[in-house]
Amino acid sequence: MTLAPIDWIIVFVYLTACLSAGLWMRKFVRGVEDFAVAGREMDVNLGIASLAATELGLVTIMYTAQLGYEKGFAGATIGVIMCIVIWTIGRTGFVIGPLRTAGVMTIPELFQKRFGSRVRWLAGLFVVLGGLLNMGIFLRLGGEFLVYATGMPPGWLEWVMTGLLGLVLVYTALGGMLSVLVTDYLQFLFMGVGIVATSVLVIGHIGWANLIEGLNTAWVNGSAAGAAASAAPGAIAAAHPFNPFHSSSFGWGYLTWQFVFQIAAATTWQTQISRVLAARDAATAKRMYRKTAFYYVGRFLLPGLWGAAAFVWFTQNGGLPKDLTSLTAMPHYLSIVLPVGLIGVVVAAMLAAEMSTDSGYMLTWATVIYNDIITPCLRKPLAPKRQLLLTRSLVLGIAVFLLFYGLWYELPGNAWDYLAVTGNIYLASVFTLLVAGLYWPRANSVGAGAALVLGAIGPIVFLVLGKTHNISPEIAGASSFGLAALGMIAGSLLTPPPISTTASQNPPSPATP
Repeated sequence: MTLAPIDWIIVFVYLTACLSAGLWMRKFVRGVEDFAVAGREMDVNLGIASLAATELGLVTIMYTAQLGYEKGFAGATIGVIMCIVIWTIGRTGFVIGPLRTAGVMTIPELFQKRFGSRVRWLAGLFVVLGGLLNMGIFLRLGGEFLVYATGMPPGWLEWVMTGLLGLVLVYTALGGMLSVLVTDYLQFLFMGVGIVATSVLVIGHIGWANLIEGLNTAWVNGSAAGAAASAAPGAIAAAHPFNPFHSSSFGWGYLTWQFVFQIAAATTWQTQISRVLAARDAATAKRMYRKTAFYYVGRFLLPGLWGAAAFVWFTQNGGLPKDLTSLTAMPHYLSIVLPVGLIGVVVAAMLAAEMSTDSGYMLTWATVIYNDIITPCLRKPLAPKRQLLLTRSLVLGIAVFLLFYGLWYELPGNAWDYLAVTGNIYLASVFTLLVAGLYWPRANSVGAGAALVLGAIGPIVFLVLGKTHNISPEIAGASSFGLAALGMIAGSLLTPPPISTTASQNPPSPATP
């Protein structure tokens, strides 16, 4: 194996410290609000660390490196789009301001106030469906990183990731958001050290000039050779490594979809919005967004750099081995580059990334299931202790689902496209409901229900038939936004307006003396 005893010691010490910190916070949990949104007392600095740690998982490292391998530095364009979108939303308070002011624990809870309990329940169902399918590949991709970065036997993957998920499950189920915030802070610091150190070593190993020249040469040769180049060992279809708008790279259509998608994600992705809802007030939430925005560029650029370096290195050294893919090339390359001691730090940092993402996501989806799917069906509220027990049981159930789903589902394309499309199962429709509910008085429950159902069609068709019928992710994603908007507008205009809207438009006549 690649890891030396000192590397294993570093990994063990980190995991022990993280577990201890998470368990220590359980004594501060008094009810579901403490468990789900940390009592709404999160400040800006803790919010930045928690948001950054949750949104930079090991799966993030894997798919951004895969984009770097396949598209060079152009792959980081999505991070630039994220940065622009999140900073703008933080500056204007679009959606997140009134959402935090509403004092809800989840987005579907807001819909009950605007559209009724049935829309809340249906929205909760689609949020959970999209979220769990999105999270389903996290363990598999994280395990593949460990296999190829450490030299671990492939047969160990399931057992190692099961053990890691068990650690996360223990402190998340007991301490909830309080444990997640504390461990996220530790993981944010550790990840920062590991990612920066790795990037410096990668540049030192491959050489900056050699990296740029290698990417450019591959593009020129690939373009000249056309389809024949893709048949070479380890080669991919030629993509422009520096121009994301080029037809061989993302192209205008894909990037347009991504821009709309990122606006929806920044305002409706429940794991991200849970930090908004846990903030002290709307002003704190907006400042958190503005200060976190530029981090998203590095989130895509640095792991993408590792993937691009892996592409150049394998291209110049006989091509990609048959047992590797564009997804697994980066961790294998790191096993070559990183020295003893530092690889232990990097592996611990990647485990930190995996743990912070898994804990935040499991807590988020469990909260939505409890708050928006189960609670509306209860005749009377549960006692506080039973509420906590039920929510903790849901976290356990989600963990079991992740173990089984992650082992058999085969990706219909690259990892980022899968994550974006599964997120679109609810992002397009819930974003439509949020914007209409907050800013369009004419929106009603019929339009909301139509938007939820129609918005899920494109992504679900892609997941089921995308691989066999060659459905592009941008078509599936863009169609979900178009169908959701059509459902909301048509459903609302073809049915009577909400009572409050009717009353405001037709005020009662003054009483006759």
